Amino acid sequence: MTGWVRPIEDGWVVRGDVPGPDVDEFAEPERVTAALARPGAAARTLLAVQHPHRTPAARAAGLDLTAALPGARDVLALLRRTAYRPVSRVLAPYQVDGPDGAAIGVLAMVDPAAVDAEGVRHVRHGEQVYPEVVAERAQVLSGLGCATSAAMLVPVSDAAALTTRLRRVIADAGSAAVSTVDSSGRRHRVWLLGPGPEQDIVLAAASAHPLMVADGNHRVAAAAAAGLDGLLALVTAGPGLRVGAFHRELTGTGLGADELRSAWRRLGVDVREAGPAGARPPGAPGSVVVRCGDRTLLLRLPPPDGGESVPRIDHAVVENLLLDKALGIDPEGPLVRPLPAGREPGEAADAVIMIAPVPLGDVRAVHAAGMRMPRKSTYFTPKPRSGLVLAELG
Repeated sequence: MTGWVRPIEDGWVVRGDVPGPDVDEFAEPERVTAALARPGAAARTLLAVQHPHRTPAARAAGLDLTAALPGARDVLALLRRTAYRPVSRVLAPYQVDGPDGAAIGVLAMVDPAAVDAEGVRHVRHGEQVYPEVVAERAQVLSGLGCATSAAMLVPVSDAAALTTRLRRVIADAGSAAVSTVDSSGRRHRVWLLGPGPEQDIVLAAASAHPLMVADGNHRVAAAAAAGLDGLLALVTAGPGLRVGAFHRELTGTGLGADELRSAWRRLGVDVREAGPAGARPPGAPGSVVVRCGDRTLLLRLPPPDGGESVPRIDHAVVENLLLDKALGIDPEGPLVRPLPAGREPGEAADAVIMIAPVPLGDVRAVHAAGMRMPRKSTYFTPKPRSGLVLAELG
């Protein structure tokens, strides 16, 4: 089958638990390095394959990614023989349920560069990306020749037919090929659907609408940069997807609450101080909450001017106004780190700028206008778990 959404031609399904620490491949490098440094965690694990230059052995030997990849390929081959079983020409219906939402979708191979008859891409990025991250992920994909995690793609139009069809497939399939609960309490289940009329119907439903990248913009960009005609993706329309908040952590700036407040007030931003009870993230766009040590600042963002795009995204205002213009800090530089909601900042953090979740309607509106969200501004959940299904890349 040659469509832009295709079965997994050659793949592997985990036999039990994913080998290694329960840390996603795309966590911050520091978290990955710390997880691999735990006793017994670095050797022969999927996380070590995904980040071979961040293992204790590689760091001790001074190996960069290029030098570490050959060893990672050997470990991956071993894991596929011992911890996985091979499958071919399958789709993988997937269901995940947890405290942060629910999703029913299908794991398949998707061409990141495919276009329709008018030359418009079928797969459309939802956010801007960091070029250096794309380059690293492209090197890993090319070096391994295997996808070890899936991007999450959401139809830009209503796709109830896909969810309905997959519910039927799952109901008829019986026991899942994989059933596991991750460390956050999400239950992940995977079924296998081989060639036949049912597979064709699911493929048609999955490719009926253009797909927006909800999670995995760097993976999609990396696959395209590596010249691959397919990446592993979970195509899902929900039904219970949620958009969580992505905050910004300032580290190494040397700035305290007084300096921040003064700099922002000089630009006319409404800043006031709140007590500990006010240290909760904002519930709606238009304001941000800044935690700085034991102090909390509440900021009302200035109204948009006539030249700004609508809908206005708070992350862009934070980066362009509060960081770049007011503080002279490069939003893409090492002093600023994206921080998903619910994750604790680093011990050396100077401040955390807490930003409200972007409404899903605003995300769709930005996408419909042909634009992209700012980097790390949407945190779609629940995500597919890394390592349950592997797929060979052409």
